[in-house]
Amino acid sequence: MKSYLAAAIQMTSVPNLEKNLAQAEELIDLAVRQGAELVGLPENFSFMGDEKEKLAQGDVIAQKSEQFIKIMAQRFQITILGGSFPVPVPDTGKVYNTSILVDPNGQELIRYQKVHLFDVNVPDGNTYQESSTVMAGKELPSIYPSSDLGNIGVSICYDVRFPELYRHLADKGCDVVFIPAAFTAFTGKDHWQVLLQARAIENTCYVIAPAQTGTNYARRQTHGHAMIIDPWGTILADAGEKPGVAIAEIKPTRLEQVRRQMPSLQHRVF
Repeated sequence: MKSYLAAAIQMTSVPNLEKNLAQAEELIDLAVRQGAELVGLPENFSFMGDEKEKLAQGDVIAQKSEQFIKIMAQRFQITILGGSFPVPVPDTGKVYNTSILVDPNGQELIRYQKVHLFDVNVPDGNTYQESSTVMAGKELPSIYPSSDLGNIGVSICYDVRFPELYRHLADKGCDVVFIPAAFTAFTGKDHWQVLLQARAIENTCYVIAPAQTGTNYARRQTHGHAMIIDPWGTILADAGEKPGVAIAEIKPTRLEQVRRQMPSLQHRVF
C-alpha cells in the first residue's frame, strides 16, 4: 500500500438523470485535477426523486449509472465508487440500492446491495419507508484487497448505525471504508460526524464518506459534509454544505502508527 489522495464527492442530486451525471462528471474531473486516485460518489448519485418516478425509470437509471462509472474510471484512470443507484429486482417491483467499486480498466471489483433499509419517522415530520421500493441485500459487503490502495470496504448510508457491519469489514482487514450517504438534514446535524468518527476509531481505519447536500426534491433535504476521517478519528477534509469535493491523503504509515498506539482490534474478547 502506498500513500495517495482520495476524494469524497458531494452532490445535490435531483430527479434528472442526465443533469446528475453531468454534475458528477464535473466533480470527478475536479477531484482528479487535484490528484485523487480513489474517488467516491454519494448514495443516489444518479437520481434522487419521487419513488414512483425512480421505479418507472429503474432500468435506464441502472444501465446508465453503471456505464457512467466504468467510463469515468477508464477516462480518468482512477478507482471509483458509484456510491449507490437503483438496480431493478426482476418480478418484484422493487430495486436493490446498489454500490459498485470499479478499477481504472473499467472492471467491477465489488458490488454491494444495501442491507439496512431506512424505515424511519424523522422528528422533522418526514417519513421514510425505503423498504417500500427497495429490497434489502442478503450479503454483507466484501473487501477488495489492493496492493496500492489498501484493503477497501464498502457500505451505504444507514449502515453506519450498525457497527457490527464495520467490525465484519475490520475482521477482513479493512484499511479504508466507504460510507456514501444521503443523510437527512435533521439527523445529520446531530449524528453524521460522530457516527463516522466512531466507525473510524473503533476499527482503526480510514473513512471516506461522500454525501448528498441541500434540497434534492420536494421536502427532501440532505445534510452534506462529505468527509474523510483518519484512523484516530481526525477529520482530514469536510466539503461543507455546497456541492464540491473533500480530498485528503491516505497514508499507510498513519494506519500503522494508530494501530500500534491503539491495538484495540487485537484485544477483542468477542
